[in-house]
Amino acid sequence: MSTQAIASDYAVAGGTASTPDALLARLERLPITRRLKAIRVIVGLSTFFDAYTIIAIAFALPQLTQEWGLTPAFVGLIIAASYVGQLCGALFFGSLAEKIGRIGVLRITIIMFVLMDAACLFAWNGWSILIIRFLQGVGIGAEVPVASAYINEFVGAKKRGRFFLLYEVIFPIGMMFAGLVGYFLVPIYGWKVMFLIGLVPSALTVPLRWLMPESPRWLASKGRLKEADSVVSTLESEVIRRGMTLTEPEITAPAVQKAAPEGVKALFGGIYKSRTFMLWGLWLTVYSVNNGMITWFPTLYKTWFNLSLDTSLAYGWITSSCGVVASVICALMIDRVGRKRWYTWAFLLAIVPLITLSVLGAKSAVEILILGSLTYAILQTIAFSLYLYAAELYPTRLRAIGTAYSSAWLRAGSSIGPLMVGFIVSGFGIRFVFVIFAVIALIGGLITWFFAIETKGKSLEELSP
Repeated sequence: MSTQAIASDYAVAGGTASTPDALLARLERLPITRRLKAIRVIVGLSTFFDAYTIIAIAFALPQLTQEWGLTPAFVGLIIAASYVGQLCGALFFGSLAEKIGRIGVLRITIIMFVLMDAACLFAWNGWSILIIRFLQGVGIGAEVPVASAYINEFVGAKKRGRFFLLYEVIFPIGMMFAGLVGYFLVPIYGWKVMFLIGLVPSALTVPLRWLMPESPRWLASKGRLKEADSVVSTLESEVIRRGMTLTEPEITAPAVQKAAPEGVKALFGGIYKSRTFMLWGLWLTVYSVNNGMITWFPTLYKTWFNLSLDTSLAYGWITSSCGVVASVICALMIDRVGRKRWYTWAFLLAIVPLITLSVLGAKSAVEILILGSLTYAILQTIAFSLYLYAAELYPTRLRAIGTAYSSAWLRAGSSIGPLMVGFIVSGFGIRFVFVIFAVIALIGGLITWFFAIETKGKSLEELSP
């Protein structure tokens, strides 16, 4: 069956298959095809190494601390530098993605990411690695929110949570892989191997970005209906070739509103104002705790508890692995449980091991390993799935910029967390870190309880007109 025939067969009353309403309806009813899975893999490969690079510094720092004589406070600055860069990248490129499209930005960011990863190999002191990590963070900060908006815009409501989170689970897997590399190779080859391992495979993904189509939802929102129709028709043709059945598209979403407000100001108007501030609170709280722990734990094991480098890195890897297991469980269950219920319980449950650590005094590395890993695993289910939730709460005209601006608070939290740990450990002791983290988790739970909305089972257009 030809593409034209498919389009004709699924025309609906009052319009053709190439109208905005019909295009979105056709997209909603599509099954998960091989092409969609390929898109997820291509973007996922870069996301894997984004995550790897973010956490690689945690496994390089125990050695760098001794080699360059870094203080705990300066270590916190190095960790925070990447997240400040991510903040800048998310804000600038999130806006750019609404103007030039998702693919245009994703091609720029992968090149930036690879170049800065190579630059890390030539760092010679604390300030040089700090500056390079900041610039690398700009590329990573741009990549992740735009990629999240891009993937969400291809999938229908009933399959969106599971499909997207099975992509997002690549992020904690990348972190876990960084732990393996750190444990087995850093003691033998030195800290530079962390960045070398991440450079080569990520560079190979660069040409694959030019094989991916533009988001049909973004094309339709810009009035480029012929191009959007071509993308959707290609996906439909694959379904027909595989002998699968396409159901009749049902138009339930309103037409694309060309006159609707766009840009940053629109994030603070109408129904989106409360959503924006709610998302900011969730990103800030969960990442202040989780990245504060995961990036500092290996260094704490080495410098505070005097464990060997091998043991310190192994403990860090165990924590990352717990996050991966929890993330997979969340990906398989989130469409049934719902976002709001899951997040509320996760925040509140995470308080228990944090308070336990503070009461026990966090006097041993094993206590931190067990209870810290439990906390990290619980909160990681929120952290890795917030890109899904944020993309669901904004319309196509605001999705990339809304996700970017809300996830900017991820960068803020990821900067605050490591700095907080460094200063509190130096001035007051470890136990007080976990008291502060418990309070932050409680705030996140209350924000979710009072202000979050449920999104499961609803189309993007139904959620965000």
